[in-house]
Amino acid sequence: MILILTAPDDVHADAAEVELGRRGVRWVRFDPADVPSRASLSVTIRDGRLTRTLVRHADPGGTVDLDAVTAVWFRRPGVPVAPPHLGEPHAGFVVEESRQFVGDVWETLDVPALPAPRPVVLRAQQKVRQLQLALRLGFDVPATAVGNDPGAVLDLFDRTGGRMITKQVGLASLRDELMRFTEPVTHRDVGHVDGVRHCPLIAQERVPKRVELRVTVVGDRVFTAAIDSQRSNHARHDWRRQDDRNTPLSRYDLPDDVAARCKALTRALGLRYSALDLIVTPDGRYVYIEINPTGQYLWVEEETGLPITAAVVDLLTTPAPTPGATT
Repeated sequence: MILILTAPDDVHADAAEVELGRRGVRWVRFDPADVPSRASLSVTIRDGRLTRTLVRHADPGGTVDLDAVTAVWFRRPGVPVAPPHLGEPHAGFVVEESRQFVGDVWETLDVPALPAPRPVVLRAQQKVRQLQLALRLGFDVPATAVGNDPGAVLDLFDRTGGRMITKQVGLASLRDELMRFTEPVTHRDVGHVDGVRHCPLIAQERVPKRVELRVTVVGDRVFTAAIDSQRSNHARHDWRRQDDRNTPLSRYDLPDDVAARCKALTRALGLRYSALDLIVTPDGRYVYIEINPTGQYLWVEEETGLPITAAVVDLLTTPAPTPGATT
């Protein structure tokens, strides 16, 4: 039985469930945000045996024996939510206790995890460590300054002749109004560089683009789509601002050595899945930008026909290789 941990409105999980059903594979979908308000999770030890059970309150047949789980997919799991009648500080205490407990239970599931066990995913999201590993693996990495030192940012601005972008250090904010897209830095912006002291950021050389690549690594398989971001003024600096009409996607043949580096970086971070962003420059260089352990892929599949969902289901339904085994 496959355990899918994600939100109710996750279309990626919807697509995977269709494929699992087509293959006759059992699955259970659960959002950890339901604990403790809408679901109960328990661990018991009796007669020397540990048992884990999930009960969904609104579902008469909602008892799930978690000992039957064969793989777990940490898709987009929510954070536990306190019962609505609780006020602070009790609600905060309940949320933190529930979060700690729920995460602990998932760690006891001795089964393959996609993209990886949660502690591994959290560590893999660290941007500076990603850059360090990318350099070690031979990726072409832009000149970069990370932190809250205005002097380092100014130095990079001078070294790049003013061709510099900035972006946030962490993941997209839970509050959309605080999310920062990748933005080019102007001379006017530099006049406010002292503000960097108050919050770390990533500053990088602005790399010229022919196209941008979204590389999705699923186990040992690599799926690459080209994003023609330079056709759109909205998407020119950050393809997340793309519009379907002016930012077409297409399949792309990634050179073997670059594909090998993408797989190697994914493995070095302890992941079985990742989504990487690369730039192809006008002179044909492949420049590493970042890697996302839980990056979205369905939009790529829908636009290009790349069979990523099937590859994800393959990985969820195939036993993980024994450590140290050769293939």
